[in-house]
Amino acid sequence: MHFSTTLIASMAALLPFANAVGHAIVKNNCAAPVYIWSVGSSVGPKQTIAAGKSYSEVLRHDPVSGGIAIKITRTANGLYDGSPQTNFAYTLDGSQVWYDLSDVFGDPFSGKGLSVDPSVTTCPDICWPKGVSPSGSQTHDCTSTSDVTLTLCATKC
Repeated sequence: MHFSTTLIASMAALLPFANAVGHAIVKNNCAAPVYIWSVGSSVGPKQTIAAGKSYSEVLRHDPVSGGIAIKITRTANGLYDGSPQTNFAYTLDGSQVWYDLSDVFGDPFSGKGLSVDPSVTTCPDICWPKGVSPSGSQTHDCTSTSDVTLTLCATKC
């Protein structure tokens, strides 16, 4: 059987889509800006998310740490001054993405809802209606093609 080079080139062009992955998204529904850093084996640059805006990154695997933590503070230098942080973490593991939510150094969104919603609706959500962990493990998994969105100051979970 003989394949034309055009057919082979066309099939090769489709290969990246076979391994497509989703995004980690942070939506800021709060009235003030928030500050985030994407952290794996190194710390990415600070991003400021204005009220009503979003941040998005393609899900990726960190070869050293294995996972990524999107660290969120309400103060501009929060990653470095001990401010309370919400950590939206994920690990890309082949065809799965594992995701969770945790706070360190306090609860920066206490009194405000936090929700994590995968775009694949059969995957579990994470809901913190009062901005603090309701206790127990909050780690879940979904297909790696799903977007996983954290909404800050969510009106509902």
